[in-house]
Amino acid sequence: MTEELTLLEKIEEARHFLKWRGCDQPEFGLILGSGLGELAEEITDSITVDYKDIPHWGVSTVAGHAGKLVYGNLGGHKVLALQGRFHYYEGNPMEVVTFPVRVMKALGCEGVIVTNAAGGIGFGPGTLMAITDHINMTGTNPLIGPNLDDFGPRFPDMSKAYTPEYRQIAHEVAEKAGIKLDDGVYIGVSGPTYETPAEIRAFKTLGADAVGMSTVPEVIVAAHSGLKVLGISAITNHAAGFQEELNHEEVVEVTQRIKEDFKGLIKAILAEL
Repeated sequence: MTEELTLLEKIEEARHFLKWRGCDQPEFGLILGSGLGELAEEITDSITVDYKDIPHWGVSTVAGHAGKLVYGNLGGHKVLALQGRFHYYEGNPMEVVTFPVRVMKALGCEGVIVTNAAGGIGFGPGTLMAITDHINMTGTNPLIGPNLDDFGPRFPDMSKAYTPEYRQIAHEVAEKAGIKLDDGVYIGVSGPTYETPAEIRAFKTLGADAVGMSTVPEVIVAAHSGLKVLGISAITNHAAGFQEELNHEEVVEVTQRIKEDFKGLIKAILAEL
């Protein structure tokens, strides 16, 4: 009977495989949400790896998530981009949801840019929102279990999980480019149901400006690992109670509409980091 690998051993196997495939010394990780993965197609001198080929990697099952990792040059930096992420609601353990962030750190990334499609509580569809902070309403935490001391402390500080310096650069770049970039708090839920109108009223009272089913676990693990983080939400629909009905098709349609601004903004931010 083979002995179960530890999480550290799994991370090391994935790191070794990606280095062997040529994904060497990335500076930034990009986690691209629903409908936003097209940015990875602008990476030059690229190496593309299917998720299914990477040891211990998850599988992306959601429409708008291609399920490929792309390494190469973007905005003057070596980047490692995820075209699609793993979600808790797909039945993935948090270890799988956050595994790519661990591997990004192990490969040498200094920061990550995390993007998502989100429902607007304080903002309407088509808004780009820099995440200032988050509220974890997933009902769990990806750091539950034995602590990975090689990555970070047992009780990591989340006061500046979203790096203020990165956000400042994002605003300066957006202003130069004539792109409106708002600030707001993201509340993360488990999904896969959209929220009820009563839940949205509660979230608004708590101070949330956008709601979604991702990002929070990855950012917690990034902060634990000492990675700097920029989070940007593409507001793709009004949250429940603000419009008649909610559906994933609208999410993908709105991201298609704002994708040029979004792609231009991320590339310009990278050039300044």
